[in-house]
Amino acid sequence: MLRTDEILSTIEMLHAEHLDVRTVTLALNLDDCAAPSADHLCKKLRQKILSRAHRLVEVCDRVGAKYGIPVTNKRLAISPAATILAGHGRTAAVQVAKMLDQAAADCGVDFVGGFTALVHKGITPADDIVIKSLPEVLAQTERVCASVNVASRRAGINMDAVHQMGHILIGISEATADRRGFGCAKLVVFANIPEDNPFMAGAYMGSGEPEATVNIGVSGPGVVGSALKRRLARDENLTLGDLAEEIKITSFRVTRVGELIGREVAAELGLAFGIVDLSLAPTPEVGDSIGEILKTLGIQRVGAPGSTAAVAMLNDAVKKGGLFASSSVGGLSGAFIPVSEDATLADAVGKGHLVLEKLEAMTSVCSVGLDMIAIPGDTPPETVAAIIADEMAIGVINDKTTAVRLIPVPGAKAGDLVDFGGLFGSMPVIEVRNAGASEQFVHFGGRIPAPIQSLRN
Repeated sequence: MLRTDEILSTIEMLHAEHLDVRTVTLALNLDDCAAPSADHLCKKLRQKILSRAHRLVEVCDRVGAKYGIPVTNKRLAISPAATILAGHGRTAAVQVAKMLDQAAADCGVDFVGGFTALVHKGITPADDIVIKSLPEVLAQTERVCASVNVASRRAGINMDAVHQMGHILIGISEATADRRGFGCAKLVVFANIPEDNPFMAGAYMGSGEPEATVNIGVSGPGVVGSALKRRLARDENLTLGDLAEEIKITSFRVTRVGELIGREVAAELGLAFGIVDLSLAPTPEVGDSIGEILKTLGIQRVGAPGSTAAVAMLNDAVKKGGLFASSSVGGLSGAFIPVSEDATLADAVGKGHLVLEKLEAMTSVCSVGLDMIAIPGDTPPETVAAIIADEMAIGVINDKTTAVRLIPVPGAKAGDLVDFGGLFGSMPVIEVRNAGASEQFVHFGGRIPAPIQSLRN
């Protein structure tokens, strides 16, 4: 049971420290909407989405108002689009994406994830259609988000898919050049994709999930940062162990809040409650930053030696607190480091303190990977693919989810400032060193075999 002082602290989080429920995501299986024609398929998809999701925004707003806790985003996540597009062509894929976009708009939700292909061991014709349609899909829709899983602990890394995704990212960038390549912000390339992730752009509904379920993404870097500052102001001679304990306790409280909201929303919608993803997801707002937490932990320049250890400590403490608060923790759950969405991280890139290689090192101990990073638009597709391959290797070898969300910005050079607006923030274009030096490696293709630790049965 929470003590009185803990309840008061939670109330303070709500009003002063950027605590919100970052997303309520309704996950929906659409496999039963398969149809022989694209028109019939779209009709069935639309009917099912509207029947299940038309009350989502209304219920989230009402429950949020009841507790004084804003639900920032309301989202949909569907079963992989590649499944229902089997037997159809690229034109049908674009038609389905536009229908998903319109259905999401009609329901009032912010994004719909699940334009997804799972190709970690091989690419089916349906997967190929989804992947090749991505430049058109992400250029011609506003709310549709996509993900492609190219690696897993049990399968290794599909380098043919990695190579293809390098070219696809450049294609998406060119197709959305009028928006500085922003279409790439709606695509995540994964290793070990989680089946219950509520966060965009990588949300989709996995094959082992119920027909429909409600997943919650809580956040609160500002809450954790404020808690650490209060503790440091109050106590002397603190150790990193003491600070990790403070993060753990704060994460416990935040997770409790998320589960309360999630279970009530699910009950009102008559759906199963799924999981709480307790990831610390920053925003461009001052004080709502993972980078600020690292500074509070004594890293004066984010990217300096010690940054990776600090992220590891933060990530572990968040998981420990969240697991104690709920038996339904899932998704990614930890700390995100999306550069453009975190003003302190973006500032560190601009000052040259935080470089691509150090970011890659930090991803080995955080929840996701190379996230929301702007790179020069003339970066060769093989170099983009090689960056993806490196990040996939971290996920495969360490048996963790990791991902890449790179944005090649057309016409931009290293150091140029790009602004994506809203929660997507802004950042300087980061330098990609040794561009073009990995072409032969990428062109070999094939599959990098799974590591020995995959043999666990």
